[in-house]
Amino acid sequence: MKILRKECRTCSQARQCQESFLSWIFFAIGLIATIAIRIVNLLQAYHPFYAKLAWYIGILGFFLFFVYKFIIDRKRTKFISQAGLLNKVQAGQNLTEEDQRLVRDILCALSSRRDTINYFLIFFTSILAFFLAIYLDFFRK
Repeated sequence: MKILRKECRTCSQARQCQESFLSWIFFAIGLIATIAIRIVNLLQAYHPFYAKLAWYIGILGFFLFFVYKFIIDRKRTKFISQAGLLNKVQAGQNLTEEDQRLVRDILCALSSRRDTINYFLIFFTSILAFFLAIYLDFFRK
């Protein structure tokens, strides 16, 4: 693991690996959107205006977050295509030193802890929202 981290610091994708300020902004937007969507039912029970506001914040936040992720993924796909990495791997060809560097760069960029945090928060808040909605809809008196 230490070797991977050392290599990531020197790879061409080091900026992404170091989690740039812009990526943290979109990460925060994604987290806010996740929470906003999950609390709509709770807010609906108390004040419909705030529920609508949370819904709009969530939808707009998801839109911005996924546009950003789409752009990043398209750049990564273009990177792989231009290098012909997929064809080389599928054909079982030996990768050149440059190809190996590109694979390291791609793997480095994919090893973001933000994604792990994001998935955990989505799963956790979804389960929490699900059980809270069941309580509010069926058990609250």
